[in-house]
Amino acid sequence: MTVALESATAKPGGGRGRRPGPLQRLKHGYQKYWYAYAMIIPVVVVLGVLVGYPLVRGFYLTLTDADSLNSARTIGVNHIDATYKFIGLDNYKDILFGPTAYDRFWSHFLWTVVWTALCVFLHYAIGLGLALLLNRKVRGRTFYRLMLILPWAVPTFVTVFSWRIMLADSGVLNQVLGALHLPQPHWLEDVFWQRFAAVMVNTWCGVPFMMVSLLGGLQSIDASLYEAAEMDGANAWQRFRHVTLPGLRAVSSTVVLLGVIWTFNQFVIIFLLFGKTSAPDAQILVTWAYHLGFGQQPRDYAQSAAYGVLLLSILTVFTSFYFRWLKRNDQLAI
Repeated sequence: MTVALESATAKPGGGRGRRPGPLQRLKHGYQKYWYAYAMIIPVVVVLGVLVGYPLVRGFYLTLTDADSLNSARTIGVNHIDATYKFIGLDNYKDILFGPTAYDRFWSHFLWTVVWTALCVFLHYAIGLGLALLLNRKVRGRTFYRLMLILPWAVPTFVTVFSWRIMLADSGVLNQVLGALHLPQPHWLEDVFWQRFAAVMVNTWCGVPFMMVSLLGGLQSIDASLYEAAEMDGANAWQRFRHVTLPGLRAVSSTVVLLGVIWTFNQFVIIFLLFGKTSAPDAQILVTWAYHLGFGQQPRDYAQSAAYGVLLLSILTVFTSFYFRWLKRNDQLAI
């Protein structure tokens, strides 16, 4: 009898009752986690002002023909209203498929991809080699670590200006090459040597970060794994391949992704090494976008913003495929 009464009075759905609506859940969540919301709100506001609004505004400009001649501006006490018009996706069409698409976009895109691949490969290869050396017990290891991290500690503009002085036609690098009776390239004038110099300077600036990150990963690998591999008869290459590289997989995937993003958008080194107008063939997409928006007259704000949106889209797609590739490799490893 009691069971029958309980069954008759029980709520449908296993006694859970009706699920609260979204407003009720939001109210309940706010009442329960109000302190967390209070901590997050200032960050959200700052990001919205510094990142969200410029991003939305920049995307809107890509849909117009805005430039320095038809944008709103103030000259003295006179204010001139904006006269640019909405043109839809014409900027993207012109950049990707227009008559000057190769010279203005695709040539810079191809060089940006090559530049990114070369720099990240050199960063990782040299950084891993130095990390392996510094992970050994050698005398003066702390001193070597300090010296090798200096290029990262010195401000980038100081490093780039120093390299620019050394790479000048009468700079110390050409003087050394001349003393050795070797060819003296025009580092800052010839297209090939401009690109070579850009990769060299960026490698100098980027290796210390990769080295420190990989050194931390090496020190987190259990030493007993090396001992077990050595007892099984594994040589140095086999220990590196089957113990070191798998142990560095998590660190490597992170630093390579960061390296690709930073190098793809590496504005400072190219801009400071060659300036605004020189080395047009050594410009990557981000410096070329700056040139369109601020380095010419009239300033083409719409196309410059469109380049920014394309850069963001390329990196978003790359990151998505990169994470899928990592996830698939992790599943295959398991």
